[in-house]
Amino acid sequence: MTAPRRPLPPLNSADLERYALRYVERYATTRAKLAAYLSRKLRERGWGGEKSPDPEGLAERMAELGYVNDRLYAESKAGAMARRGLGARRVRQALRFDGVGEGDAEAALAPAVEADGVASALAFARRRRIGPYGREAVDRPGQEKQMAAMIRAGHSPSLARAIVRMMPGDDPEATLAGA
Repeated sequence: MTAPRRPLPPLNSADLERYALRYVERYATTRAKLAAYLSRKLRERGWGGEKSPDPEGLAERMAELGYVNDRLYAESKAGAMARRGLGARRVRQALRFDGVGEGDAEAALAPAVEADGVASALAFARRRRIGPYGREAVDRPGQEKQMAAMIRAGHSPSLARAIVRMMPGDDPEATLAGA
């Protein structure tokens, strides 16, 4: 039989800063995600410091020191999601969930997703074998499922409809050149 684990001592200012540094060195993050992580650590361990803890202030200090940059995080995440074939609406939602501010999110979305939404939609269709990338023509219920998947991925209904209705082997770039 093992002995019961002794509870960890409450955190102090040095511990909280050490947790913050360890987190930002391991993960690309935003100020909001870092503050949420530090708050969770405070809930788990408690606080034993001399003054009240300030996870938001510590996250801001990490941003001032250059360890956290919301705009770079947004650009990186938006680019990765666009390459995976996700649309602007889905990327915007993910950035909002990660705590990226509206200004930083819009600055990241313009070059990564909105500039080439058709290419992103075609990448998604290629990955999922939809429309021109399918093996065989799909009946109407199958097309509706494929269209729903594209809309959930953040693409516009009109673009999703145009891609889903293409036949296998069609040239999507020529068909969607004006889209």
